[in-house]
Amino acid sequence: MSDQESIFQAFEHFLLSEGNELSTIQAYQYDLKQLIAFLGSLGRNIHECATNDLRMFVHSLFDAGLSPVSINRKISSAKTFFRYMNVSGQIEKDPSADIDLLKVGRKLPITLSIEEVTRIIESADEASALGLRDRVCLELLYGAGLRISELLGLETTDLDCEHGLITVIGKGNKQRILPIGNKAINSIRTYFATGRPVLVKKRSIRTFILNRRGQPLSRMGFFKILRKYRIKAGISKRVTPHMFRHSFATHLLEAGADLRVVQELLGHADIVTTQIYTHVEREYLKQVYREHHPRA
Repeated sequence: MSDQESIFQAFEHFLLSEGNELSTIQAYQYDLKQLIAFLGSLGRNIHECATNDLRMFVHSLFDAGLSPVSINRKISSAKTFFRYMNVSGQIEKDPSADIDLLKVGRKLPITLSIEEVTRIIESADEASALGLRDRVCLELLYGAGLRISELLGLETTDLDCEHGLITVIGKGNKQRILPIGNKAINSIRTYFATGRPVLVKKRSIRTFILNRRGQPLSRMGFFKILRKYRIKAGISKRVTPHMFRHSFATHLLEAGADLRVVQELLGHADIVTTQIYTHVEREYLKQVYREHHPRA
């Protein structure tokens, strides 16, 4: 009996002792054989499996077109198996501990088209200090894929226009350094030079985005600003700050960006969270196909 067969047999006895039905055990075995085959393609065996290997496995399931329900079953099988391996002392660390189940029924994020984003951004009136502030907010939301909390939490020292980088503090107080494009850099420089000084007056405040009183701009304040520009741009649907982040990720993937790069830019701890945008991309491709193929 091979080492793998021995492990499987011992795992089967464990599942039986836990009161699992035969059909459930067979499902576990099928899922684990699929995982082992995937690990083999990476040149690894079951004892060498790392958390990132499991993330890549989940990624491959998405690419194969499996539903979230089917993927969750395979994740559950892996978690049960590695928990057993860990508890029985066959591995020192459970690689599946940080792998979460997908949120089944999760809605696809609503995005803006590139043309809609452009119309909203260019609706900002750069002839005033407030307009310059609004323009830089919109450029950063879309140009760096920021959360609204990350945008409003920026301090003046977080922006490095010379190197085209900004430093943000995301969820879990995690810091990440992001690249920004020339349009955002130009907006930052103009706001620094002629917009922010008007708002800050003679106060000493490190917050980058300010309201008309020279205080940090609130979330509610920005929602009102965004609504104004949405109407000005002639867009009828509701637009939220997070839609710029969704659009940022979707447009990058549509242009051929690697999913793991998008994951890093968004600050997602698990690539499974970023996977939702591949579904948006596929929906877009299907829409284009239906609209333009003569036999769609």
